[in-house]
Amino acid sequence: MKKLLALILVLSIALFAFVGCAKEQPAPAPSPAPSEEPNEEPSEEPNEEEPAAEGAVKTGLAVITSLGKSKDATADAEGTAQSDSVIVAVTVDNDGKVVKAVIDTAQTAIKFNAEGKVTSDLTASYKSKQELKEEYGMSKASTIGKEWYEQANTLADYVVGKTVDEIKAIPTDDTGVPTDADLVASVTMKIDGYKDAFEKAMADAQDLGANAEDKLGLGVVTTIDKSKDATADADGLAQAYSTYTATTFDAEGKITSSILNASQANVNFDATGKITSDLAAPALTKNELGDDYGMRKASPIGKEWFEQAAAFAEYIVGKTVEEVKAFETDETGHNTEADIVSSVTFGIDDFKLILEEALNTAK
Repeated sequence: MKKLLALILVLSIALFAFVGCAKEQPAPAPSPAPSEEPNEEPSEEPNEEEPAAEGAVKTGLAVITSLGKSKDATADAEGTAQSDSVIVAVTVDNDGKVVKAVIDTAQTAIKFNAEGKVTSDLTASYKSKQELKEEYGMSKASTIGKEWYEQANTLADYVVGKTVDEIKAIPTDDTGVPTDADLVASVTMKIDGYKDAFEKAMADAQDLGANAEDKLGLGVVTTIDKSKDATADADGLAQAYSTYTATTFDAEGKITSSILNASQANVNFDATGKITSDLAAPALTKNELGDDYGMRKASPIGKEWFEQAAAFAEYIVGKTVEEVKAFETDETGHNTEADIVSSVTFGIDDFKLILEEALNTAK
């Protein structure tokens, strides 16, 4: 019995000694969980923009309209509601330099008499200066014997490779005619308005899918059929309604980017042929007007004009002009194409015309 008690005592002492030692041992440091540790150098930079695709360019379109040359009717002469819309289309590279450029002007003169009646043919076709070519008649008055479109094309070629600051810095005399040695022999028209349009087009240029190798085309169509006579109770209206596009095309003739816009240059006059509009007021395009244009309230889909124009421009990318011309419309020319009827309900006939013009003149 004494031996058994002694054995139990010895085992108890050993157990307490072991426990005591165990308590005195420091706990081992936990192993790091590598799957939760952030990398010192992240493999992605979420705050940095994706680099532009090689050869990608921005597409820009600017329209600046002036009504300042309009004049009242008199007993001896008809009045004129004249709108001059300077139009510039560009593609711009990532360095802010012009890759391609096109210049045009829509000059529309609507006549009315001292009785407040519109005398111009409301069904007439109004060509831009590029479309008129020799019909415009500048070469006869030009000191260098060059037509307007020739001078405009020379200026467009001249700005290729230049930044907006370099274009704005092109020297001119006090009338706006260039005095740059490289231009004086080929451009004698006033260019200040075109410099302003280049600045606007380049500032507004967007990444829409165009490539530096794509051709750039500009299209414009102008109608005056919404003009109307004055009455004893209401002013008359001379309206030049122009629709514009800057569109790029790849080697297969497919649209790679497109901007669509329109302007309604309105001049009001009373029953005596006196102009009642403020001719110095800005004549903004529909895209510039934005929500102020007021289509949203009348639209069956609740979309403003600029939204529908942007949706249509996006939809036609990847298509040829022939495919766009085949889009379905109702008898009034409003879009009924199934794939975009939920986002575009306005008339698209003029868009078809200007896209075809842009293709035929693209360079």
